[in-house]
Amino acid sequence: MPGPSLHSPAAIRRSGRGWRFVLGAAAASLLVTIPLTMSARAAVPPPDAGFTLVFSDDFNGAANTLPSGANWIFDLGHSYPGGPPNWGTGEIQSYTNSTQNVSLDGAGNLRITPRRDGAGNWTSARIETQRANFKPPSGGLLRIEGRIQMPNVTGNAALGYWPAFWALGGPYRGSFNWPAVGEFDIMENVNGINSVWGVLHCGVAPGGPCNEFTGIGANRPCPGSSCQSAFHTYRFEWDAGVSPQQLRWYVDGTQYHQVNQNQFDAGTWNNMTSHAGYFILLNVAMGGSFPNGVAGTGTPTAATANGVPMVVDYVAVWTRGGGGQPPTTTTTTNPPGGGGGNAYTTLQAENFQQQNGVIVEATTDSGGGQNIGAINNGNWTRYNGIDFGSSPARQFVARAASGAGGGASGLVEVRLDSVTNAPVGSFAIANTGGWQSWRTVPANISPVTGVHDVYLTFTSGQPADFVNLNWFTFGH
Repeated sequence: MPGPSLHSPAAIRRSGRGWRFVLGAAAASLLVTIPLTMSARAAVPPPDAGFTLVFSDDFNGAANTLPSGANWIFDLGHSYPGGPPNWGTGEIQSYTNSTQNVSLDGAGNLRITPRRDGAGNWTSARIETQRANFKPPSGGLLRIEGRIQMPNVTGNAALGYWPAFWALGGPYRGSFNWPAVGEFDIMENVNGINSVWGVLHCGVAPGGPCNEFTGIGANRPCPGSSCQSAFHTYRFEWDAGVSPQQLRWYVDGTQYHQVNQNQFDAGTWNNMTSHAGYFILLNVAMGGSFPNGVAGTGTPTAATANGVPMVVDYVAVWTRGGGGQPPTTTTTTNPPGGGGGNAYTTLQAENFQQQNGVIVEATTDSGGGQNIGAINNGNWTRYNGIDFGSSPARQFVARAASGAGGGASGLVEVRLDSVTNAPVGSFAIANTGGWQSWRTVPANISPVTGVHDVYLTFTSGQPADFVNLNWFTFGH
């Protein structure tokens, strides 16, 4: 962690997909306390002047129910399908979608609760937004904020607790290209220390402009009440309305960390900012390199308390300036059979003009309708006369699902005007948890203008089906 700290010694943490050096404290020397105080819930605050609310969840709902599946994806197990083991961090718990680990409390809060079974195995939860396109409008500002109480435990009983509120570049889904896509750690904490860490990851690993596997970060105590004993607001801002652009971190409205665009070469900055945007994550990990390094021993231990939740009052995203965020509704703009359509609105995958090898079936994805499926190597679909206009499209976003087994995976590619032309962009996809377990997957494409017949082609090294597709769109 750059700069001086009151904590020692330096610890190594594997974060996102890499190792990070972090300054921390050996929590074993602290008194063991598990206070039970809670702060009253608060509504999502109204937008400040000039801001527009583009996403929020205040976690209203009946007690012991799951948060909205329309807003959140539930990560499961010890890794993404095909991703690095133990989520790339060395954490030991298995993530579930059980209400024992992730649930609403009936009082307007979300609780993510790590639990240890009789054999000593830990479970917890990690959720991420369905949307992966959070970024500032051109020349505007993005603000991501959560009101959170960290697990209310300190000392030996806190060893191994690792709560986090963070954002990861959307192209990571399906490609695992960390740290180039960018990672904004809005709030992290380990071992019940009264401190919040904010960190940026980018570039290449090891080394590079973000000093990976370390990242560029800072930390400070929570103002007033400790991070564990009370709710605090944790905010990240990406300000594209200033030159150079700024990334800023806040706790309770007080800024404590800033990174500027001119600290990076153009390629590094573009890799983490020119894609379709970011998705937001909430999780409580147990053990791993960050808490282990800070504690100076393996965590969790026999003294670690069981079942202390991170409590989340709300998560909200606002933008200011520019044209705001793209809508999340799926409006058909390419009528069946007729061709044509605006590249920047939602194009239904089943409304092709020609296809090779795909089927059309009912979907359980939000809004219903149909998707294309039974897709494997060599299949393709064509969409006639898609208008990209005069301002270049640089992103491709698709709604995909996969129940592929046996390690089968493949590429979803975009080609223009001929099925044999070279792809202008693609993304990789593997098992997402089921053929109706949908994810919104973004990818960069070469700049495209004008009117083109768009081909979606599907390439795999295995003969098995590897993807379903519901809709797709393009972005600047």
